[in-house]
Amino acid sequence: MDANGYSDPFVRLYLHPNGGKKSKRKTSVQKKTLNPEFNEEFFCTGPQEELAQKTLLVSVWDYDLGTADDFTGGVQLSSQASGEHQQHWRKWLGRTDHQLELWHPLDE
Repeated sequence: MDANGYSDPFVRLYLHPNGGKKSKRKTSVQKKTLNPEFNEEFFCTGPQEELAQKTLLVSVWDYDLGTADDFTGGVQLSSQASGEHQQHWRKWLGRTDHQLELWHPLDE
């Protein structure tokens, strides 16, 4: 949270392991809010067998002008994860023709 009591959050997505900029995405910054709604879509391409071996790292950051952005929290989705994180990953891999929206609490 910034000194004004708000945050300027954005989300970074990284499909790991994978080299290059194609595996990294970032949402727009939502200014002065503690309850952001991004409503943005991202797409991954490639054989399902390859995607199943990767991990999707989702991290939330507070944008700061002139200084380093502040890490707020994140989540890792993969077939090696446990509980809802693993279930979400498997649902995502199995639904290539549909939009999937699920909620996860952020880990510190």
